Amino acid sequence: MMAAALALYEGRLHEAEPLLKAQLKQDPFDVAAIRMLAELAARIERYRDAENLLRRALEIAPDFLAARSNLATVLHRQGRSAEAVEELDRLQTLDPDNLAHANLKAAALGRVGAFDEALELYEQVLQLFAKQPKIWMSYGHMLKTVGRQADAVTAYRRALSLAPTLGEVWWSLANLKTVAFDDDDVASMLGALERPDISAQDRFHLHFALGKAHEDRQQADTAFAHYASGNALRKTLIHYEADQTRASVDHAKALYTPEFFAARTNFGADAPDPIFIIGMPRAGSTLIEQILASHSMVEGTMELPDIPKLFAKAINQGGIVKLDAAGARALGEQFLADTQVQRRSGKPFYIDKLPNNWLHVGFIHLILPHAKIIDARRHPMDCCFSNFKQHFARGQAFSYSLTDMGRYYADYVDLLDHFDAVLPGRIHRVIHERLIDDLEGEVRALLDYLGLPFEEACLHFYANDRAVRTASSEQVRRPINSDGVGQWRAMEHHLRPLKDALGVVLTQYPGVR
Repeated sequence: MMAAALALYEGRLHEAEPLLKAQLKQDPFDVAAIRMLAELAARIERYRDAENLLRRALEIAPDFLAARSNLATVLHRQGRSAEAVEELDRLQTLDPDNLAHANLKAAALGRVGAFDEALELYEQVLQLFAKQPKIWMSYGHMLKTVGRQADAVTAYRRALSLAPTLGEVWWSLANLKTVAFDDDDVASMLGALERPDISAQDRFHLHFALGKAHEDRQQADTAFAHYASGNALRKTLIHYEADQTRASVDHAKALYTPEFFAARTNFGADAPDPIFIIGMPRAGSTLIEQILASHSMVEGTMELPDIPKLFAKAINQGGIVKLDAAGARALGEQFLADTQVQRRSGKPFYIDKLPNNWLHVGFIHLILPHAKIIDARRHPMDCCFSNFKQHFARGQAFSYSLTDMGRYYADYVDLLDHFDAVLPGRIHRVIHERLIDDLEGEVRALLDYLGLPFEEACLHFYANDRAVRTASSEQVRRPINSDGVGQWRAMEHHLRPLKDALGVVLTQYPGVR
């Protein structure tokens, strides 16, 4: 067990897994080993496996607080933050002095839109534990979300004063997209990288932050070297198979035919409330959400995890093709019920902007036939390069390889082309470059598609003080601009694997309308 624990701590997951499985073969009731195996699963983002293991540990040992804490974390990372809050309330009763529980609860409260309560909880914790750098970091994340950028920078800097090698804080500053690192910052990050005792997570965060620092200084080759190192290290810690995405696309194209939908014309829930924004990450979906959330009839929420969860439920119940009208309606109504926690304004329409839902367009149409679907599309080189520079807190495992990313973009375009043919007019496409060039024209077309009247506030989206929970949070608080167009050209000579993987979608872009 000691060897397994050490391997897990040092990130040698391929060594830890067989050791833990061997231990559980000898003693299936070893809850410590079950918990460590769950932690391993969570690190490679197999959250359902982690949840099942932790629930097994708690069946055996209901008072195993560490396992319950891990369960709350796994629920939160799956987007089931309301359930996480319930577990954390229980933990705070049993273990009231554990600041990790309060910290996670504040983060979970933020995920369900209780921002004031979350900030208040962080501030209470920091009064007692002012020397905890990760609490200052989490507090900074919440301040960023609600638009208090200067306060967020102060919180991040406070965290660094306590832990200068904490890579995630350096990346959090870089991820604001508005902070310029000075020479002392760069020297501190390089010094941290030279230390042999920092974690793999600290190391790849530092590389991403240094990539941003050198790109801002127009030192393209050095910037790319850091981005490449960060991506390569991150990729060793997660699992992604591009062939699996391709297989999912092929399966969807074979399943969702005109005949399939013609036989299911009365399926699904009737409500028109949801608006889905799909596409690639870093394609302008947050900008579209901010524009629409500035309308008096539309509420912006976040990237909701519910469609993938419901899709998995349908698969486990026998598959999409076996869903009858009642089953499809029940799933649609479950989506509406489960996402109600995100609706706080009373507006008639609300947005789910999980970009990866492009894989589930057919399923969305089946269970929510009156919902609107918007495809946010950006030039493949700009979009993919922006992803390559971005470290995502979770998900988007395709984005840590130029080849994987090019294939993913090409698969996305292929599937959306299929649905354009099978469900003509069902999806409204917003081309990012057209939106930049003609904001009012594109906004009017978008609102026409949604059946909403034009409102001037949509053109002044940057004045909207709503909370924004994505990497583009600071960018959408500025007027429309073309700053992100063509940034990839400075590093073009490094991007041949991306171009090769994109194939014809690069030369055919935008290829629509």
